[in-house]
Amino acid sequence: MHAKLPHPFDDATRISAGDSSWQGHTSDDYWAFVGPFGGATAATILRALIDHPQRAGDPLALTVNYCAPIAKGPFDLDVRLVKANRSSQHWSVELSQGGGEVATLATAVFAERRPSWEHRVAQYPDAKPFEQTLPFPKIAASWANQYEFRFVEGEMRIGPPQTELAGTYSKLWIGDRTPRKLDMLSLMSMSDAFFGRIFHARRELVPFGTVSLTTYFHTDSEELAAEDITRVLATADSKIMHKSYADQNAELWSPNGRLLATTTQIAYFKA
Repeated sequence: MHAKLPHPFDDATRISAGDSSWQGHTSDDYWAFVGPFGGATAATILRALIDHPQRAGDPLALTVNYCAPIAKGPFDLDVRLVKANRSSQHWSVELSQGGGEVATLATAVFAERRPSWEHRVAQYPDAKPFEQTLPFPKIAASWANQYEFRFVEGEMRIGPPQTELAGTYSKLWIGDRTPRKLDMLSLMSMSDAFFGRIFHARRELVPFGTVSLTTYFHTDSEELAAEDITRVLATADSKIMHKSYADQNAELWSPNGRLLATTTQIAYFKA
């Protein structure tokens, strides 16, 4: 029998421990137009934190600032525990290449989640089942082809400019094209797996890139494993696009109706 090959996502986010830092390598499978897919970079950083021997608890929040382009090839992750108390840890991670300046700066909070009073305000979005929606066609960016997108509402349509702008709201199913059980790493990556809202509004591709991304986790590893799912139902929208920068806010839900993560980002565009 042949050995089971690693999933492309696990291969892309693989890390190794070094003498003074962790090492990773960019993946052609998760490449965007001018650099690696930001979600894969964020997931790689999160893997280094989860695998760190001093880590305690589960991810609560991760903020990633993409300071400069990341070139194809290896990179170093300088991981530092900034502060820890009885229930939470605060981390910082700097990504650099070849001993050069920092290309990506991240901060993270891990926490021990304990049973408590709860109040679920957000409502599960009404949506057609995954099986009743059609896959979005493959596109030029290799990272997007690692996912299967099935739009319920607000599909991205690229075409001739129109007098009126299109809406920026989307509701869609997102899953790995090669099915993989959802975990904290893939949840982190999927929180960035949305097409730029400006692409939806203008119906055209323009230079675009995430500058800062923050994802908040509303589940822990044990709960997520119990969900036993391979896809999420996601919604994404934008509130403003102004002077070369645009926001995006999104929710990621399990098919079982649980809000797993919320995320917000600010992105650069040229148009």
